[in-house]
Amino acid sequence: MTRRRWIADEITGNRAALTGDHARHLAQVLRAEVGQEFDISTGADVRRGRIATIRPERVEFELGETVTQSDQPDITVAISIFKFDRMEWAIEKCTELGVARIVPVIAARTEPHLATSATKRAERWRRIANQASEQSRRPSAPEISEPIKFKELPEMPGETRIVLSETEQKLMLKDAVPQQSHSVLLAFGPEGGWKEQELESFREAGWVPASLGGTVLRSETAVIAAVAVAASILQKPE
Repeated sequence: MTRRRWIADEITGNRAALTGDHARHLAQVLRAEVGQEFDISTGADVRRGRIATIRPERVEFELGETVTQSDQPDITVAISIFKFDRMEWAIEKCTELGVARIVPVIAARTEPHLATSATKRAERWRRIANQASEQSRRPSAPEISEPIKFKELPEMPGETRIVLSETEQKLMLKDAVPQQSHSVLLAFGPEGGWKEQELESFREAGWVPASLGGTVLRSETAVIAAVAVAASILQKPE
């Protein structure tokens, strides 16, 4: 039987702990008992963990052998903020697909009330990513940064930097990601797309514009489709 996986809130040597709501769910909802074994992610790897103590706010584990090591594709997604329910869905699915980092972006066409509220949402987005990571059995959750303004985005470093653009008609994303790439940074516009000035900023900074095809996709659909394409290229067969 496959053991349930948890991402540790605290790690000290061969001990790990879940705290707060994380611990309450395991202790009170799932009614875990001392001695039960689970897979515990430490970030770098996943180890077998045996429950040592249970309290309502804290469950401690003794860590055993390594079960698996992290092998996620190195994909960063910069997502221009859109309606929060759809944004949360995109974050959850990006997590399941293995992205390493998620950067929320306030673009020119981001709705003002969403831009104002975005900072307060960051912690909720991290909880969603953490839950999705445990469900999909990732070794660790993706890093989710505080929202940034667009002017910071074109200068973000990356081995391969690709901006998804509805106006691009020649280069498809599957052809824009080099086969030898080890990491990819993908940028997605808000509802309504990028403004021409923003696309010019990308071009001046050396980004590659790419398309997902001739149909107009919802923002969250474009994010998921592009991550799936990039991941399929980055995940080389052993």
